[in-house]
Amino acid sequence: MILLCRQYFLVLYGLSSIILSSLKVIKLLIKVKPGSGKDELIIDADNNISVKIKAKPINGEANDYLIKYLAGKFNISKALIQIDKGATSRLKRIDINIEQAKFDEILETLKSK
Repeated sequence: MILLCRQYFLVLYGLSSIILSSLKVIKLLIKVKPGSGKDELIIDADNNISVKIKAKPINGEANDYLIKYLAGKFNISKALIQIDKGATSRLKRIDINIEQAKFDEILETLKSK
């Protein structure tokens, strides 16, 4: 489903929501599974994004690790990624400052793997 508003372009993908604003901030809704045996970013057939990370959810370690992991996957600085909502939840809204074209390219690359 695609909704077009005055300053926002909203694309809904199941659990994953991608919101673009004029500031080029992409908002992702991601399900995080901390304490997993390996690090893995999964995009399913419905374009839901989930991330398995090794870090345990103790004293914010998993949140810091998630930001570091996503920065590595998207090949951008950690400073460009922040957790907007869900710091204590498995379902998190992540803000990523990245150009749409680069983000689309990264998603296509990750889906093809």
